[in-house]
Amino acid sequence: MSSVDELKKTVGYKSVDDYVSSGMVVGLGTGSTAYFAVERLGEKLKSGELKDIVAIPTSVRTKEQAEGLGIPLVSLDTHPDLDVAIDGADEYDDDLNLVKGRGGALLREKMVEVQAKKFIVIVDDSKYVSGLGISGAMPVEVTPFCWEHTLNRLKSASSIKGCDAKLRKEGDKPYVTDNDNYIIDLYFEDPIKDANAAAKEILEMVGVVEHGLFLNMTTAIIVAGKDGVKLIEK
Repeated sequence: MSSVDELKKTVGYKSVDDYVSSGMVVGLGTGSTAYFAVERLGEKLKSGELKDIVAIPTSVRTKEQAEGLGIPLVSLDTHPDLDVAIDGADEYDDDLNLVKGRGGALLREKMVEVQAKKFIVIVDDSKYVSGLGISGAMPVEVTPFCWEHTLNRLKSASSIKGCDAKLRKEGDKPYVTDNDNYIIDLYFEDPIKDANAAAKEILEMVGVVEHGLFLNMTTAIIVAGKDGVKLIEK
């Protein structure tokens, strides 16, 4: 296991050890760090250390991992109130705001995580940014219908002026989310000036389904680095 994977495993396991107890409804994130939280939950259920847990996965691949580990799964339709959700992030800033969705699961992640009493984010310290949007793509999930029209509207939005917008591809075809939508990735040379204004303007566009700005949602971030693990709380 690489040193980066070791860091991911450390925070993934710690999130379950510190924030999940028997009888909870748990949101399971998606991605290479969240993978280890799901793995740990499965281990603790199998050993009997945790009981009466049900979980809501945020993607098809997390659902398949959880099923393979024997984690009982439910949905927001029957369990709309979660005790805790655990997930990784692509970026986090000093205000504990996030960019998520480079793995393509942003819509389901946000739907689940906004319903949790506690949202625990697990990252390594390379994900820290002084301002959101500068380390890579800020994803926007859009309807396939007239996606190019939506892309052009995003490029001309006043709150994110100057960004580059590209349709995400898988090979030579558009990348398709678990919800049968497309993703337009926004790229910025400078941090997003006002993330709240950007979030509002993007979401109000007809044709946009959801965006990867996760603002004012985080309870705590568990960060692993070469100097160990630290907890950042609001």
